[in-house]
Amino acid sequence: MAESLINAIIARSRRTRRPRLDTIETIQTRESYLTMSATLQSELQARLGALIDPHSEQALGEAIRVSVRNGRAAVRVRLNYPAAGWHAELEQLIEQTLMHDHAVEAATVEIETEHLAHAVQGGLSPLDGVRNIIAVASGKGGVGKSTVAVNLALALQAEGAMVGVLDADIYGPSIPRMLGLSGKPETTPERRILPMRSHGLQAMSIGVLVETDQAMIWRGPMATQALQQMVSETQWEALDYLIVDLPPGTGDIQLTLAQRIPVAAAVTVTTPQDVAIDDVRRAVAMFAKVRVPVLGVIENMSTHLCSECGHEDAIFGQGGGQKIAAEAGLKLLGEIPLEATLGRSTDQGAPLVGSEGDHAIAGRFREIARKVAARLSLQARNQAIRMPKIKIVE
Repeated sequence: MAESLINAIIARSRRTRRPRLDTIETIQTRESYLTMSATLQSELQARLGALIDPHSEQALGEAIRVSVRNGRAAVRVRLNYPAAGWHAELEQLIEQTLMHDHAVEAATVEIETEHLAHAVQGGLSPLDGVRNIIAVASGKGGVGKSTVAVNLALALQAEGAMVGVLDADIYGPSIPRMLGLSGKPETTPERRILPMRSHGLQAMSIGVLVETDQAMIWRGPMATQALQQMVSETQWEALDYLIVDLPPGTGDIQLTLAQRIPVAAAVTVTTPQDVAIDDVRRAVAMFAKVRVPVLGVIENMSTHLCSECGHEDAIFGQGGGQKIAAEAGLKLLGEIPLEATLGRSTDQGAPLVGSEGDHAIAGRFREIARKVAARLSLQARNQAIRMPKIKIVE
């Protein structure tokens, strides 16, 4: 009996040492699955990276990363410009691209926004509290540049950025009325000027430092000194973008800003008329000489939009903005129609983008704002600036 018990133990031991066929098959299946998963992830990464950002007109590339596990895809997108109004569309596009492959059963998308500082003219230091200064210029008066500037600022804010507005038109400041500013700005014990606040924007203008009916009878040097003081002595607070509304022309004020103030980029505003386009050429040439990149052209008053029937009529001609953009090798960032609500809103101190965000023209401004910020994001980064990095995650 003892001998039979010993034989049984030996037989059981041999059975446990023998490799099981199903264990080998399981290992092979797992290895095959991991290989397939890695291949699928690589294919999806290539497919998603090839998606084109409509605002920068560049492939998303390394800005988008995907991982796949058990048929579930997790995607993370990092944009270097504010684009809250595009996030839902981007998520849908990514999900459609992923679900086109039947191997993906479900997908999650996370979008991050990181606001970066970009390089300025050589020899200039970044402005405290400001990541990027964008100048809005026209070269000619009467094209609605200030209206474009305040609505562009509000559009950037609506997309998720911290934004300020500086009224650089010393002789004819209009930003106080357009933003409904009243009273005088406060100062710190260090005699720094605190920017005024309106519609969520930080704002400063010579118009809030002097009386409303006071004529600014200053020669060029005095005007340029006033502008420099406003820029350097205002205590801006953690701005991603400071929009500078330049006076029309290419005179002392414009040259001062372009040569002495750390501007990251500029945009130009025109109407379709040839007479306005001629002056835009001069503005673009000026920025080129002082090595300030021009991000593109905004055509204002592209058509007249009837407030009664909605009919659009090109009363100032057609194609002027596209013509000067193509001639200068620039991008036409967008077209804004001449519409009663747009002009009335700024007269009342409640710009359209801030007061009627669902208006069709507000949508156009937000599209332009995304293009401006996206094209700026392609410029070289400024390594000297030291501001806390802020990420917005959805």
